[in-house]
Amino acid sequence: MKKLKVAFATLGCRMNHFETSGMEEGFLNRGYQLVDFTDKADIYVVNTCTVTNDADRTSRKTLRQAKRRNPNAVVVATGCYAQVSPEELAKMEEVDLVVGNSHKGDILEIVEDYINSKHQDKVFIQNIFYKNRFDTFFISTFYEGTRPILKVQEGCNSFCSFCIIPFARGKVRSGSIQQIKEQVETLVNRGFKEIVLTGTQLSQFGVDRGETLYQLLKELIKIKGLYRIRLSSMGVNEIDDNLIDLLTAEEKIAPHFHISLQSGDDKVLKDMKRNYTTAQYEQVITKILNKRPETAIGTDIITGFPTEDKEAFKRSYNFIKQLPLSYIHTFTYSPRKGTTAYKIGDTVHPQEKKERTRQLIQLSNQKNYNFRKRFLNKNLEALILSEKGDYKIGLTGNYIHIKFKTDKPVNSITTVKLTQIGEERENNIGKEIKDETTDNIATYTV
Repeated sequence: MKKLKVAFATLGCRMNHFETSGMEEGFLNRGYQLVDFTDKADIYVVNTCTVTNDADRTSRKTLRQAKRRNPNAVVVATGCYAQVSPEELAKMEEVDLVVGNSHKGDILEIVEDYINSKHQDKVFIQNIFYKNRFDTFFISTFYEGTRPILKVQEGCNSFCSFCIIPFARGKVRSGSIQQIKEQVETLVNRGFKEIVLTGTQLSQFGVDRGETLYQLLKELIKIKGLYRIRLSSMGVNEIDDNLIDLLTAEEKIAPHFHISLQSGDDKVLKDMKRNYTTAQYEQVITKILNKRPETAIGTDIITGFPTEDKEAFKRSYNFIKQLPLSYIHTFTYSPRKGTTAYKIGDTVHPQEKKERTRQLIQLSNQKNYNFRKRFLNKNLEALILSEKGDYKIGLTGNYIHIKFKTDKPVNSITTVKLTQIGEERENNIGKEIKDETTDNIATYTV
């Protein structure tokens, strides 16, 4: 019997990428052939994002592309957009199945039942807030790459006024420390040096189980052979002094923390329901940097929030400018139906939003350049991620991407000296720097 071909496209956050890997493994284990999304496949699965209107548009565009590649294929929309707006996606003639995050773990059975005509349903979704169980995929036998992403937590209890994600991911649900430790040990035994811990709001890990991120990290750093733990985005509210002491003292924890700010104006922060002030944010990152000066700290900023007038943006920009950040991910405000901010209206003119976003991207480029410049002619330890021509691409603990020549293989640790840094450059709005970035040049040293 001919193997059916399945292809995946993933939009959005690291957690979506983790879950795509888990779905891929499920299909492979059932005998399907995994092909590239640009190839002709029998089944296309699009793991959607809905964090902004642009993300919605990209998701719809990707679904249409899949159907054009093979009009006879089964096209499946899953992920956050599918969870939040299932009816909208179900109306698309290119979409055969809509599978919300609530049913993502059952996607293989849903697709097979559809192919075998065991049901006529198109939409599979339930209220995400009914989910009390933490669902994850065990990808230790499949993950391809050098930095496995491990989902340890899902959901968020913050309900910021601009954010739709709690409605897409639900309330906080966490894996057990023992379960996560066993998974990390399996990955380390397979030879992986760095593990990336991810979640909807990683710093809220364990609040549903009476555990904490601090306790989880204390257990993981005991694992022999584990070289580095990298953490995904955290909220400043959950970073207390005990956690700061651990983050800055433990060498196994990468000195790179993404701590969301969203605005540098206290009135806007209050309207966003962020529940901290600019002073409190600055205090936390100052403590981290005083204890571990080489640390890279990145953040998220939203421009054009409905109550961000010109004076508020000016205050926000000036505050962010003086912060010791290494990069800024800038997002243009996008009204999301169902959030409290949606009721205020979209009050900032699109051109004004665009200009504010441009200014912050330029500021981010300057900050990132200045951060990298601090490490010129210094020896840094790097994990070799990949090969590109005659060069290897590496990543330091404090998130400096480098290219250099060495005979050492991918997924090994080496020492490099940063001898040249690339010029400031504009990144795509709201997109993370990718591992293949090569604007930092380093030469290999023994």
